[in-house]
Amino acid sequence: MAKRDYYEILGINKNASEAEIKKAYRKKAIEYHPDKNPDNKDAEAKFKEAAEAYEVLSNADKKAKYDQFGHQAFEGGGGFNGGNMNMDDIFSQFGDIFGGAFGGGGFSGFSGGGGQRRVKGSNLRIRVKLNLEEIANGVEKKIKVRRKVQAQGTTYKTCSTCNGSGQVTRIANTILGRMQTSSPCNVCGGAGQVIDKKPADADAQGLKIIEETVSIKIPAGVVDDMQLKVSGKGNEAPGHGIAGDLIVVIEEEKHDKLQREGDNLHYDMYISYPDAVLGTSKEIDTVTGKVRIKVEAGVQSGKILRLRGKGIPSINGYGRGDLLVHVNVWTPKTLSKQQKEFFESMQNDEHFEPKPDSTDKSFFEKVKDMFS
Repeated sequence: MAKRDYYEILGINKNASEAEIKKAYRKKAIEYHPDKNPDNKDAEAKFKEAAEAYEVLSNADKKAKYDQFGHQAFEGGGGFNGGNMNMDDIFSQFGDIFGGAFGGGGFSGFSGGGGQRRVKGSNLRIRVKLNLEEIANGVEKKIKVRRKVQAQGTTYKTCSTCNGSGQVTRIANTILGRMQTSSPCNVCGGAGQVIDKKPADADAQGLKIIEETVSIKIPAGVVDDMQLKVSGKGNEAPGHGIAGDLIVVIEEEKHDKLQREGDNLHYDMYISYPDAVLGTSKEIDTVTGKVRIKVEAGVQSGKILRLRGKGIPSINGYGRGDLLVHVNVWTPKTLSKQQKEFFESMQNDEHFEPKPDSTDKSFFEKVKDMFS
């Protein structure tokens, strides 16, 4: 089933401000909150759907990618998996957005401990180099990642400062009366637990570094500097918290013969003067293998041959770009005496006089056609 538009889910337009996005999400989240809709699977699904939309639209970088590429920007192992997110994940990331709407910011029934916030591990960021062939066809990469995981043998006990809630409540007297505020516990960092025992090879948080091979499915059509997310493959968090994410940044390698322009590719093909006069066929490289193309007799330098569908697939799934072959007639710089005499004899021959017609477009017309 196709995903709904994130703006439609929150009931806002693309020009909505950060404050308007937050306000719209808070309204939806309160409407479908599990405490107000017990045992209502439809409300729970809409609650998660709103969280997914907010997670993307509240982040300037993700919002820009979504506006440009739609849901495709986060697919191929890098998609936000909000639909399968559990309530702990949502509350740990966005719990403070509800303010005091549900028991002063606590969420009974989730995360355990009556409102405990689950700590999330830090994200990891790696760059993955792809050649044009891999970008054109999609690829699965196996990458070695050094990440922190909970050391075997680490045990935890309830934090005595917050009694396992992960929150510290303070009451202050103000001119408006007694005000109650809650903040993450500074002793356990909001986890509600502190280390009881840990092995010698673990750090102060009970974590150790391992090297793990992570499989990343990269969809066809990605662009340079695009970011994909592999959920849960970042650093783990202490106290059985939520693992961070692995952020994969695409780095496009330069091709020695093809140049990319959006979904289209460009290829400079050089032919000799005799080939331009008599016609020829040439084998050229494409991202799907070599192809042979026919060059008509009398071809002019600067002619552009369009091979439809031989470019890069659209990341949005809207077809495939073209390969534009630019014909360049190579003029020799040195000639033998016999060759020079031949061309001198042809200087005034009518067949060698330039006679462009309507089919011989100017440089500017060719550029215009390329972008049309």
